[in-house]
Amino acid sequence: MRQKPAVHIIDDEIIAPLGWGTSANLEQIKKKKTAIRKHVLSGENSFYAALFEDDFIQQQFSRLAFSEAETFTKLEKLLLLTVHQLLERNSSIDLEETVLIISTTKGNVELLDNSDNSIPEKSKLYSLGKTIQKYFKLKNELITLSNACISGGLGLSVGKRLLEENAYKNALVLGGDVVSKFTRSGFQLLQAMDDKICKPYDKNRKGINLGEAAAGVLLSTEKQNSTIQIVGEATANDANHISGPSRTGEGLAKAISSALKEAHLEASAIDCISAHGTATLYNDAMEAQAFGRLNLQQKPLTSYKAYYGHTFGASALIESILSIKSLQQNLLFPSLGCEEIGVEPILNIQQNLEEKKLKYALKTASGFGGCNFAMIFKNLKYA
Repeated sequence: MRQKPAVHIIDDEIIAPLGWGTSANLEQIKKKKTAIRKHVLSGENSFYAALFEDDFIQQQFSRLAFSEAETFTKLEKLLLLTVHQLLERNSSIDLEETVLIISTTKGNVELLDNSDNSIPEKSKLYSLGKTIQKYFKLKNELITLSNACISGGLGLSVGKRLLEENAYKNALVLGGDVVSKFTRSGFQLLQAMDDKICKPYDKNRKGINLGEAAAGVLLSTEKQNSTIQIVGEATANDANHISGPSRTGEGLAKAISSALKEAHLEASAIDCISAHGTATLYNDAMEAQAFGRLNLQQKPLTSYKAYYGHTFGASALIESILSIKSLQQNLLFPSLGCEEIGVEPILNIQQNLEEKKLKYALKTASGFGGCNFAMIFKNLKYA
């Protein structure tokens, strides 16, 4: 059987209201700071979310040499800035050997509500990638993914598989979404939004907060200075309900089991978990069931939703980057919001920043339509 090449994490970037750049985000997490704030709409309506200041985005964007005649959406600006940062730090990468993968749940959906939208094409999901291809002169294949809340993680999976098949040497995986009237009203109708900062896995959890962000990861079969490798990944769909997760956690358990099998690991080898942890009643309960089925309930577990809100297409990608940083720095990052555990079996929610030797990290995500994702990262310092 042909030996597949190893796939390495070469670089990453997080642009979020919590911090501009991965390092800035890590500093806030280590201090247990959240970006979620109360935002007032018309009248007395309000909601809690992690939102960018538009003026700040424009300040950053104005430093780039783009045509002043073209109008970019907020999401396009965030993704262009993310790519700029990654390519500037990795100028030696062969772009002709690099595939571009875009993960988003809604793209520029807000344009559909704008009768003055002069470029209807921009409301289509693939247009994000076309914009990036154009301005960074990327000539290879464009892959656009939209699979609910696992989209960012799925982008990493697709990139890994393409590299393993020697289709490319590198993959540039991007994830991004912004908060719009469409996403806000949708979750309000589902009565799935908390009226305070969310509380993943807590007994009194009420639902999600919204968030917006962009993130990027550069994958390569060339190790360079990488210390992190993707050793296992899988997706599974339990087809339980259009929006409700399986009560038994079977889909997520299957995804984790398949990822462990590819990595040739037992569940006991996992050192830490970055979970989905949306703070909705049924998602958190489902995850606990899945982890319990595989005897993972005692592993240190972090949810980042009370830092970022739910950033949809960026969510699993951001949280994968944080798993990578956890391995690189041998640090367990604290979860926020859980004061009294409210799921069974009882999970080991990481409450504080803690130093620990870490070899394997598990990242999971789940989403509407019954989709589930699992990925295992290996710290090569302890190979």
